[in-house]
Amino acid sequence: MLSWSEAIGLVADQHGFAGVVSVDRGGEMVFAEAFGFADRAHQLRNTVATPFAIASGTKGLTALTVASLIDDHALDMSTTARSVLGTDLPLVGDDVTIEHLLAHRSGIGDYLDEEAGHKVTDYVLTVPPHELATTGQYLAVLGGHPARFPPGERFCYCNSGYVVLALIAERVSGVAFPQLVAERVCRPAGMADTGFLRSDELPAGAALGYLPLAGRSRTNVFHLPVRGSGDGGIYSTIADINAFWPSLFTGRIVPSRWVAEMVRPRSDVPAESKRYGLGFWLGRHDDTVILEGYDAGVSFRSVHDRATTITCTVISNSSDGAWPIAERLEELLAS
Repeated sequence: MLSWSEAIGLVADQHGFAGVVSVDRGGEMVFAEAFGFADRAHQLRNTVATPFAIASGTKGLTALTVASLIDDHALDMSTTARSVLGTDLPLVGDDVTIEHLLAHRSGIGDYLDEEAGHKVTDYVLTVPPHELATTGQYLAVLGGHPARFPPGERFCYCNSGYVVLALIAERVSGVAFPQLVAERVCRPAGMADTGFLRSDELPAGAALGYLPLAGRSRTNVFHLPVRGSGDGGIYSTIADINAFWPSLFTGRIVPSRWVAEMVRPRSDVPAESKRYGLGFWLGRHDDTVILEGYDAGVSFRSVHDRATTITCTVISNSSDGAWPIAERLEELLAS
């Protein structure tokens, strides 16, 4: 029987994987290994301590930040977006609530519409990336998108909804969103190396994101906002992601009653073979809770099984790198 390193190494070699992989059981690291380059031009290799962007994996942290504010009575699940937005974003319906936004059931239009058929290499931002450095600046791209359906009618994954949540969180707290996430999620979870980095001034050792262009090493710096917000863009490490899950389920981030609420299924999503709660994907037929992200130069999946306390995490600094490894991990655990 192949070891973890041998089994994962074969898939990594086959697909030219760049990134990190880990398997954790109840706080004990079973396997962790890094592959490929964080910086291709300078031949700097990824390590198990490398910070990577995790794209929409950020949404779980956004949801927890909002839940923390609700627990502090600064917001309520029934709070309407309009009551905080004022005259901003007039196309957001007056009856859209915090709960609708968290559950991707708001029906609002999306500034990054994942159903529009864009290639991951397309330049989809309608303003220069450097003009999206604060959550308030995202107002320039959030406006002008008509609602798709009445709030609560159905599930429709929506990046705009999570930026609106970040904007609401900032306004009711008076604290910038990156600082809010740091104070309310990362600090209690012990995630010291997780934060919203600027892609144009990454610290030494952070992984650059690479586009899937054959024979080229073009980064994603012009494809994504220079600094992320509620919908994505935070950077993290394998160690921090592994610290996150036990912190979540032992109530160190928000009280356990809120954790239960966030992992209660709100929608069945057959197209993804998953369900959705509030900020978290859920296994369709099991107790797994999932954070996942995909973007230009980024792919990420962390699956935590509440029954076995096993966490499998893959982070890649390429658009599709994580998926073959994640599938192999699932096969190995099922065997």
